[in-house]
Amino acid sequence: MFSYTHPYPSARLPVFARNLVTTSQPLAAQVGLRVLQQGGNAVDAAIATAATMALCEPTGNGLGGDAFCILWDGQQLHGLNAAGPAPAAWNRDYFERKYGAAAASPPLRGIDSITVPGGVGGWVALSQRFGRLPLDQVLAPAAEVAERGYLVPVVVQQKWATGAAELGAQPGFAQAFMPGGHVPRVGELFRLPQAARALRLIGQTQGRAYYDGEIADAIERFVAAHGGALRRSDMAAYQPEWVEPLAMDYRGYTLHEIGPSTQGIAALIALGILAHFDVRALGLDTAAMYHVQIEAMKLAFADVYAHVAEPTSMAVTAAQMLDASYLQSRAKLIDMHRAQDFGPGLQLTGGTIYLTTADDSGMMVSFIQSNYL
Repeated sequence: MFSYTHPYPSARLPVFARNLVTTSQPLAAQVGLRVLQQGGNAVDAAIATAATMALCEPTGNGLGGDAFCILWDGQQLHGLNAAGPAPAAWNRDYFERKYGAAAASPPLRGIDSITVPGGVGGWVALSQRFGRLPLDQVLAPAAEVAERGYLVPVVVQQKWATGAAELGAQPGFAQAFMPGGHVPRVGELFRLPQAARALRLIGQTQGRAYYDGEIADAIERFVAAHGGALRRSDMAAYQPEWVEPLAMDYRGYTLHEIGPSTQGIAALIALGILAHFDVRALGLDTAAMYHVQIEAMKLAFADVYAHVAEPTSMAVTAAQMLDASYLQSRAKLIDMHRAQDFGPGLQLTGGTIYLTTADDSGMMVSFIQSNYL
């Protein structure tokens, strides 16, 4: 028997259903359920939901972003890293010539912060390997949302306004995301008709229009006109990577994450550190319980910010970062009586959305889609 008792005062009930879609935007969840009702599976629903999220929460993801997926097909776990690489023209000399001798890496904003967008390629890879419905049918509901529009919700509008203060002067931003010359207000109807056309082209061509066709040409023209390096040849060369997810056992449970270049390994590091503490004995919702978890995450991100990159360029491996003896030594650094700064690192300020789907065959999808900064 399933037990849903819990120590919290608020009343919560479990949801049992043959098919499930969860994400932060109700309209996107409805699109995913619609695709399931049309005979799609959890992968089809995840793609449809992700495409809709690219429209409804542009503060956290978009058609130009990246994606990461862990998929259970009913028998086996699969990982997909759909993060696009840097343009071929990027190197230290490129940035030093353009921004001065002190520059050795991309700026955080602008045309020279843009890498090959991997998310759309991730949709195509998932659809071709595991999907049940044609991709154009899966993307059709999101295209309808882009044409019809949606009412901007409160939290997204707040993030939109904050982002516009910094991004409003960037090429193309105001044209797409400030209709009428202003950030959409709460409850205002927002449309992206150009995105509807792009989604239909992506579906009809299995992504070829995006990476080696009409859309890729448009991206190259726009980037070149503003002095950037991304080219159609960079887009055409891109392929998502099927990867083996990393895993960490913790008190009878196993957590899986996509490895570097993603930051998912941080959760595994933190669990490996927390395994050396009796968290249950600290009490539910106590200061000590939160303290040890926060310190474990700080230790994890200190390593992530210092070491995680494209795996071929990392000085240390994921296996070294998850080594049991190493994590035990890191756990010893936690002082239960004071917070500490465990090392350098940026604040995580980028935008990301999450969704998950499941169907009656036992297929389950855990999916992240992000524009990062």
